[in-house]
Amino acid sequence: MNVLHISSRSKVPATRTAPQDTEALAYARQQRAGGVAALYLAAAYLVAMPFFLIVVNYESLVGSAQKVTALVAHQNGMYVMHLVTYVVFGIVLAALVLALWKRLSGSPTLAAVGGVAGLIWACMLVASGLVFNYGAAAVIDLYDKSPAQAVSAWQAIEPVAEGLGSAQGELLGGLWVLLVSVAALRTARLPKALSWFGIVIGVAGVASVIPLLLEARYVFGLLQIVWLIWLGIVMFRTSASEESRRQPVPQQ
Repeated sequence: MNVLHISSRSKVPATRTAPQDTEALAYARQQRAGGVAALYLAAAYLVAMPFFLIVVNYESLVGSAQKVTALVAHQNGMYVMHLVTYVVFGIVLAALVLALWKRLSGSPTLAAVGGVAGLIWACMLVASGLVFNYGAAAVIDLYDKSPAQAVSAWQAIEPVAEGLGSAQGELLGGLWVLLVSVAALRTARLPKALSWFGIVIGVAGVASVIPLLLEARYVFGLLQIVWLIWLGIVMFRTSASEESRRQPVPQQ
């Protein structure tokens, strides 16, 4: 009996995960998910550009009549691309915004303002994609009955979808990238070169709302692809130990 008693008391107690370790693991998972989200956004840009600029060449079309004809000819492709590059894009963007908000919490004001700007941008993109797809479906159905009425309907629908999608300048997207990059410089939670690169992109996006500088939106879009890939790789490599080092050790 004494041997059994000693043996039971000598057992090593089960290892328990410290609360800070659990938090660090959750942080790492969120950051890796944010990295995947950033890479998806970059891939969506890369898929969308050839489709809209080469396959459909929508930007070069003049007048609502030509655009409605393009909608009818490419209805399935246009639906899928707006789903992928606006609706799903906006949802995935929100995940990235929240992950960066957490990562840059060392600069709380900038992180919060940037997070709000990013979430508003995400909501606007989702709304733009939904309006475009629903409106296009209605116009295509109407086209078989009355092409003239379909053109008139698209003249009313397209400006709403384009306005929600920041067609007249990337104010929200530029502001988000700019604030995130400035916060990253202050907290040193992203590589310094990536942060400065983001500031350049953000300035280009914000500047594009000025009519004379509208073409800066293309600079914003192209450079943002590189920024998103770079950001995605950095975030995907986040380890739990990084958050553990960042968190203060509780006093005992």
